Amino acid sequence: MPELIQQDAEPGRAPAGRSAAAAPPVPGTSPAHRRLRAQIALGARMLSLDGHDDFNQGQISARLPGSDTFYIKNALCGFDEATPDQIVLAAVDHEAPAPKLAPPELPLHQAIYRRRPDVNAIVHSHAPHTLVFGTTDLTLRPVSHEGAYFVGRLGLFTETSNTVLDIGTGELIAEAIGTGHGALMRNHGGVVTGKSVRHAAVFAQVLERACRLQLLAQSTGVAYAHSTERDVALKQDFIYADLSVRSYWDYAVRRVQRVWPQSAEWLTA
Repeated sequence: MPELIQQDAEPGRAPAGRSAAAAPPVPGTSPAHRRLRAQIALGARMLSLDGHDDFNQGQISARLPGSDTFYIKNALCGFDEATPDQIVLAAVDHEAPAPKLAPPELPLHQAIYRRRPDVNAIVHSHAPHTLVFGTTDLTLRPVSHEGAYFVGRLGLFTETSNTVLDIGTGELIAEAIGTGHGALMRNHGGVVTGKSVRHAAVFAQVLERACRLQLLAQSTGVAYAHSTERDVALKQDFIYADLSVRSYWDYAVRRVQRVWPQSAEWLTA
């Protein structure tokens, strides 16, 4: 579904459903805040290279641990054109005024951050294989290393396939995720959570590959094998350990920098 851009409120009036008590948060200028915005932009670019583009739709967001605000890709730019300057700051509190360029699905991120203090980054995209997989009643199997990561950690949201425009829908999706690492959204793609931008961006790519490989196995029309419970546990502990995720992120950053050389300056600015 097309995700419409939020309209500006009338002068002196807060956007519908939001309090006028506080002004939108001002983006931080500390090194930690600048680095976080750069990481979000890099994460967006690597998602683009992994096939998550859908015009300017989809979001990647992140916050510093314990913060009541978070950064998110603005509503107008696509994953493939995100830069640190196109990341906006929003409040976790859904009643606070939203920034002018906040994406319409801001409530999805607010609901998850509010429910999960351990989550510091979120990716929502319309990645094609993730979306198609979510239209089925298939259970994600550990056909590959990627599938092993999400075994027992992936929810399913079926209440609506529409754009997430209100906090109530966002809360239902957060409930579908539970204590897991993401959810398939029926006919609407997927949402992946992580304890850092690295984890959310890497695991959004992991989910898309897991869905693609299982759909490929299903398409053969014959029985196929998948990893045992023991192998799944071993893969979760080793292949997707924090040090491994860091190496996957570093590889993906190098790939982004080969395609967009100017991005090499973002983490040093």
